[in-house]
Amino acid sequence: MPDPLIPRIDISALFAGPSPARDATDQQIRAAATSIGFMTVTGLPGDSLSSDLRRRLLSIFDLPEDRKRRLYRWNFDASHSNVYRGWFPLTPGNATWKEGIDMGPDVAHGAGRTRPDDPLVEPTPLPDPADLPGWHQAVQDYYRAMEAAGQALMRSLARGLGLPERIFDASFAQGISTLRLLRYPVRTAESLAGAGEAARVVHAGQDHFMLARAHVDSGFVTLLAQDGVAGLQAQAADGTWIDVPPREGTLAVNFGKLLERWTGGRVRATLHRVIGGNAQRFSVPFFYEPAVDAVIAPLPIEGATQFEPVSYGDHLWEATTKFVEQAGIAHLRKPRGVTLPA
Repeated sequence: MPDPLIPRIDISALFAGPSPARDATDQQIRAAATSIGFMTVTGLPGDSLSSDLRRRLLSIFDLPEDRKRRLYRWNFDASHSNVYRGWFPLTPGNATWKEGIDMGPDVAHGAGRTRPDDPLVEPTPLPDPADLPGWHQAVQDYYRAMEAAGQALMRSLARGLGLPERIFDASFAQGISTLRLLRYPVRTAESLAGAGEAARVVHAGQDHFMLARAHVDSGFVTLLAQDGVAGLQAQAADGTWIDVPPREGTLAVNFGKLLERWTGGRVRATLHRVIGGNAQRFSVPFFYEPAVDAVIAPLPIEGATQFEPVSYGDHLWEATTKFVEQAGIAHLRKPRGVTLPA
């Protein structure tokens, strides 16, 4: 059952000017971010959380396999040049069981948001518009809506922590946020061969398949649109696993470990996982991320633990190349180091 530790917050007041309602919303977000590290939110402008838009986004999974193969990453098809963005197929024998596509800011803002010198800012391979009429516009609309939501939440956190409202804005200008579309099929005997015990978990006395193993997100803010199928769980402070409600018209929001470090441990990065049963599951996570060259350095928070400044691109590459879908690409980008402003 869903746990009351995971609050449901209407964030509509964040998209307007200062008001008592916005102040109250800031305090709710701060309370969730500094305790359980998870919440579900409603109140985004427009129809970005409509079932129709989500259905259009997920229509990519209806493509024939040969069309999906055109989008494969280099580590799944060495004839392709894209190594970070693009499609990753189902991979039997692993604890996780999913396929999907990772897309960058060029899907919403055009080729000007790509660079030839860094795989983290490479162009996103996309399907032919003729194969998926209306899909590209849906992706652009959704990506922009999630950027707006991410910015609103970061500004809210800044206010809640007693920091200048726009202290994070410069870092997220030219951000490299990732929109990921995921399908978790029901696990088959073939998918489990060689996966071992890590592919199964017992929860509430019942046996489940592991669809996404327990992990903490590496970055800042994750905005997850679900499809109404349960399975996402967050770990409470006492180690128990809590079901995150997969309600229609809501986003599940959690925070990453670099934001935890950036805020001196005030914001909590929470361990979470996805378990499955006899129903196929889809999800649409959006990882709100700063610019590849952004420098993450200590904030003026009293009593916060100090740390050495880090390049976001270096941090992201080290973290994400440990995942199954990015296996074998770590050597393709060298650390760039930190360049502090003069």
